[in-house]
This record gives sequence, structure tokens and C-alpha cells, in this order.
Amino acid sequence: MQEQRKAVDGSLLGDANGVEPSPGGKKDSGKWQKPRLSRKTLMKCCLVKWIIASTAPEGPDSSESDLELSTVRHQPEGLEQLQAQTKFTKKELQSLYRGFKNECPSGLVDEETFKMIYSQFFPQGDATTYAHFLFNAFDIDRNGSIRFEDFVIGLSVLLRGSVTEKLNWAFNLYDINKDGYITKEEMLAIMKSIYDMMGRYTYPCVRDDAPFEHVEKFFQKMDRNRDGVVTIDEFMETCQKDENIMNSMQLFENVI
Repeated sequence: MQEQRKAVDGSLLGDANGVEPSPGGKKDSGKWQKPRLSRKTLMKCCLVKWIIASTAPEGPDSSESDLELSTVRHQPEGLEQLQAQTKFTKKELQSLYRGFKNECPSGLVDEETFKMIYSQFFPQGDATTYAHFLFNAFDIDRNGSIRFEDFVIGLSVLLRGSVTEKLNWAFNLYDINKDGYITKEEMLAIMKSIYDMMGRYTYPCVRDDAPFEHVEKFFQKMDRNRDGVVTIDEFMETCQKDENIMNSMQLFENVI
């Protein structure tokens, strides 16, 4: 768990002062550089580690190589279609599906399962609230369950998506009530949930008022017309123009 504890203050937008180490990318003379995604980076993802944990290594010619559609209640889309919709390889999709099926034989993930996943990877804190918010971001249909297709499409965006795709996904996470706006209360709720999940043993230690201070500073940057809410356009424009925010967005990999 040392890697997770070193995720600074655990926030998706970095330190309140905009200064932090970037686990995914490198800084060269203060310039942000897009991180190179490797298999090691992929395996740092909590959700990926969870669904692969119970999967025994199998060769490329495994009998399960074509997605075992007949053994689950919810049958995912074909492998070729998922390849076209994501940036995962065929072998990666096969591994993800085997683990997903082993952990969720019904072919669906419910919210309690999400909470269980994060309680395993962040035992030093309370991951319940953050898991709730993250589940809602994956649950596109708002029906209380996540299909395998939704799961891998979301992971593909978060781990291999473009900057624009990742920012759109982040906005959806912060927009808790899905009304198209982010309020201070929503952003603060997400930040507090991440701090709670990281627990007392984050490094460096953070003050109790850090989430509030963090939100105040970033909201000032994002709420350009000072109407008390942040729109998707304000969010995208601010994030893409602010190097500190772009650096800190790489911390997605530490809390997903």
C-alpha cells in the first residue's frame, strides 16, 4: 500500500497550491509531458487489479479466448466491438473479462461490490463515499448496476483516453446530481471522500481544512463568470490552460 499512501493528498486536482509530484508524467523545465502508459501503469489501477486477482494465467489460445457469453445472465457485446470502442487489446479484454466474470458471475457490478473493492485497497481510510461517487460515474444508465461494457469503456477513457476524454469523465464525476453544473458543494464532497479514503497515513500529511482550501482555490479559477457554478466549458477551458491542473489530473490513476 506504500504507493497508494504516497498519492499526496489523494485529490484528483492536486495540491491546493498546485504543487505536487506527478506519478504518471515527468516534468522537464516546468513543462507538462503526457505520461507513457505501460502495463505496469495499467496494473496500478485498483479496478484492474481487483478483477485480475482471481484469474489464473492462461495462454493466448485458451478456450475462454472468445468471451464466454453463455455463462452469465448479462451477455457483453462481442470482443471485436469492444476492441473498437476501447483502447484495450484483445488479450487485455480477455483477461479483464475472465476476472470480471469470476468476481461477478451475473455479469453486473453493484454498488456494494464497488465499496468492497475500495475497502480492500484503502484499508487505512473509509472508501465508502468515494466508491459511491465513482460507481455513479460508471453507472451511465443510472439503473444501479454496471455492465462489463460500461466498465471497460470507462477504464479505457481513464487509463488511455485523450485529455479531452479524461476531462469529460472527470466533470461527470464531480457533477454529482448530473445537472450539467459543478457546485462548490459537489466538488467539496468529492474531495472530502478522497481524503477520507486515503486515511490518516497519506504522505505528506494534510490538514483538516485542506479539502475546503483546495476547492476554494480551484473554484476561483474555474468559475470564470462568478455565477457560483462551473459548466463543462469552463471546466475544460480552465483545466487545459492551467499546467498545474493538467499535471494533477494524472492522479486519477492513484484513486481508480
